Amino acid sequence: MSQWFGVFLYLNILFAVIAYLYLYKRRKLIGFHLGMNISMVAGGGIAIATGMILINQFPLHFFEVTVAATLIGIVTGSLFGALFDYQTLLTGYINGLMMGIMSPMIGAAINDMIIILLVETAILVTFVLLILSAKKT
Repeated sequence: MSQWFGVFLYLNILFAVIAYLYLYKRRKLIGFHLGMNISMVAGGGIAIATGMILINQFPLHFFEVTVAATLIGIVTGSLFGALFDYQTLLTGYINGLMMGIMSPMIGAAINDMIIILLVETAILVTFVLLILSAKKT
């Protein structure tokens, strides 16, 4: 079952890229509050998923996994936040940083594969909701 975790990393990146490309086209139509929520969800969601998956794949490399999850969360949150304005960029940056630091701790505490699958499913559904919420504005 754990061999599928690598596929989930690619799925996360694929969903994030699809959401980013869709939101890039509609960024002028999206308001300030929705933009802030989008940057927080994208940066935090990718950081949590990456940290949980990587710490289960490499359980003895806590420092490297924490740095990787934090950097991925910061970059993702900043990219999604930069679609709107500087304040949302800063919000995405900080949320990606915090979630990236915390996610390996959550992943280390969870040894059940079902919980990781539930979190992964919730994050993928969240990206679909981001696209739907941007479509309704």
